[in-house]
Amino acid sequence: MSATPRKTRTAAKSSPLARRPGVREQAAQTTRDNILKAAIKVFARYGYDGGSLEKISKAAKSFDRMIYYYFGSKEGLYIEVIEEIYRRMNEAEAKLDLDPDQPVDALQAVIRFVVGYYRRNPEFVTLLNTENLHKGKHIVKSVRAREYSSPAIEVIRQLLASGQAQGLFRPDMAARDLYLLIAANGYFYMSNRHTLSAFLGEDLEAPEALAHWEEFVIDTVLRAVAPHPPLAAPTPARSRASTRPPAASA
Repeated sequence: MSATPRKTRTAAKSSPLARRPGVREQAAQTTRDNILKAAIKVFARYGYDGGSLEKISKAAKSFDRMIYYYFGSKEGLYIEVIEEIYRRMNEAEAKLDLDPDQPVDALQAVIRFVVGYYRRNPEFVTLLNTENLHKGKHIVKSVRAREYSSPAIEVIRQLLASGQAQGLFRPDMAARDLYLLIAANGYFYMSNRHTLSAFLGEDLEAPEALAHWEEFVIDTVLRAVAPHPPLAAPTPARSRASTRPPAASA
């Protein structure tokens, strides 16, 4: 008599019904991910104001109510979009194989990554442009924004410390300043490539133009972190006595 109940309990544990909550959780996560991916594309194309929930839910093959369910509001979804694009960049950067003992080579690898990432991910640039047009009023509400900036700056801090210890980098360079220098050179070029191409009369997206700019940024950054050459010793000022005209002879 006791064997039957045990067999029943065992069968219940392995039945599809027992695994159903996990399936539902996976389906829910898939729905959420699809909405987030669709929102990135829609906001990048139409901006915050033009990126309606209807467009996003249609692109995600979902419903407006699911956006409210998972993200609370349009702004809540937009904030997570900004967080997600930063998270993706951090995740890609974490895959770099950097040797802190070779700071010059490692720093060049970081520069190539940053410049190349902006080039390969135009949606990242467009979304940041959109948020800057809104004066960053949405991202300041993010609880994760600072988390995503810290790893990038920490990588540069480690490379700087190694280079400074080896006498390869100037001792007064701050990681935060170097981070901004690299980001500014990579971001400005891509965010303004269309207007600059028209203004300069050349295609800044041409492969040779992109390769040239990457090398230029590397050269610029390496010059910025290089130790300053010793200043020439100042010429001693001549004394007043030595500059006084000789006394007239009697």
